[in-house]
Amino acid sequence: MVCRRGARPATVRYGRRRTGLTSPSSLRLIMILGLVVGSMLGGGYVLARVLGTPGPPRDLLGASPAPSPDLPRTSPGPTGDLPGTPTAPSPSGAVAGSPVPADPPGTPRTSAGPGPDAPADPGSDAPFADDRPRLPMGTDGPYGSRLGTGSGYVALTFDDGPNPQYTPQVLAELERHRVRATFCLVGELAAAYPELVRAIAAAGHTLCNHSWSHDPVLGRRTKAAIRADLTRTNEAIRAAVPQARIAYYRQPYGYWTTGAVATAWELGMTSVHWDVDSKDYDRPGAGSIASNVTAGVTAGSIVLMHDAGGNRQQTVSALRTILPNLVRRFALESLPTGPSRGDPDRPG
Repeated sequence: MVCRRGARPATVRYGRRRTGLTSPSSLRLIMILGLVVGSMLGGGYVLARVLGTPGPPRDLLGASPAPSPDLPRTSPGPTGDLPGTPTAPSPSGAVAGSPVPADPPGTPRTSAGPGPDAPADPGSDAPFADDRPRLPMGTDGPYGSRLGTGSGYVALTFDDGPNPQYTPQVLAELERHRVRATFCLVGELAAAYPELVRAIAAAGHTLCNHSWSHDPVLGRRTKAAIRADLTRTNEAIRAAVPQARIAYYRQPYGYWTTGAVATAWELGMTSVHWDVDSKDYDRPGAGSIASNVTAGVTAGSIVLMHDAGGNRQQTVSALRTILPNLVRRFALESLPTGPSRGDPDRPG
């Protein structure tokens, strides 16, 4: 080693020569840089944990927020939860806050509670309570029977049923046009098909007595025999629909007599004839049946048709023309069955 003259040679400590990085200022700088880098790395780690950790949200310190109290999931109303949010069912099984679906066409209108328009249970007074008074005895029909309604509405009547093939088809056509009619029932058929009697009553149609077996000479029998026949028929109808209001009677074939009209009245029934005959019993074709009815009806008419007593498919087909035609021109109603008022004197 060459030394300058008068200078002391550098000494070596710990086997190494002192360099500039071991100076106090250099060490302080390294310590400061280490602290800065360490802070940055630690912050990045915490941020990665917050953003990348699955599960409930966490705050910046990594702690989960306090859970909110559990609340029932019920809809607050029409403007409540977003679409697709589950809601709790109501006690009736419907979803709270859900819109009520509209009734399908033809569904009978009923009130929410007891009232004059609400359908009753089978054991109540009638399937549909009717506060319209029963028609009084007639002055224009045979032997005191009625030819018309005495008002502006038209009454469609169907005789000789019920029939398992044709009565349901007639009911379906009436329901399609929201029309109520009157069904004149034969007692032995009502006893054989009580479910059809219930279907007629449940749809709001009027029930009418048409004798037990459609006996053409019933009117010439004794009043006791007539009474027994009509009473037996009413019992068969009420066996299907207890406490049904049976406010009308129609004589088989329209063969009225004084005894038939008087006996029916004593049993609380008005004898009802017709002023428009569809002649469907002749089976002239659906077009002829429809023409007989639509051309003959006037305000207040009572129309004679059949849902039994033979092949009535032509009648069913004719109704598809008759009903839309008459609905446009008249009010169509069933015969009223409410308590009578202002009845004329009963016949002797």
